[in-house]
Amino acid sequence: MDGTSKTAKIIVGVDGSEESLEALRHAARLAQTSEVALEVLACWEYPRMYTGFVAAGVEGFAEAAEKVLQDSVTKTLGAERPAFVSTKLIHGPAPLTLINASSDASMLVLGRRGHGGFGGLLVGSVSSACVAHAHCPVLVVHTQRKQN
Repeated sequence: MDGTSKTAKIIVGVDGSEESLEALRHAARLAQTSEVALEVLACWEYPRMYTGFVAAGVEGFAEAAEKVLQDSVTKTLGAERPAFVSTKLIHGPAPLTLINASSDASMLVLGRRGHGGFGGLLVGSVSSACVAHAHCPVLVVHTQRKQN
């Protein structure tokens, strides 16, 4: 052993997208079956602006992200949150935040894509970065294909 210890917990990243809600469903089943804690994590950032430019109305990002986090948990797991589930909102870029959080987890669970920009990508940039750099195993969850 290398002397490092990981907490027996699963971390799942959510952004309110259907993919992240599906990841939360899978992570909750895994955590319950494995009898470990589940930490539902959401990240937020201020929008990028040019140096010296001050935009009106840049407040409220943390509150909006907290609402997405809580709504995601309620929509997916119900109003009565299971005792093994906790939530955490972190200010910072999603890839770096999730990679850092993975150093204290037994597994990281993510949706294959979030609300990001390029719809044709098979795996989003956050998921790709986490798969490449996380400190624990990463499960990337795909949503069910809709039948026409």
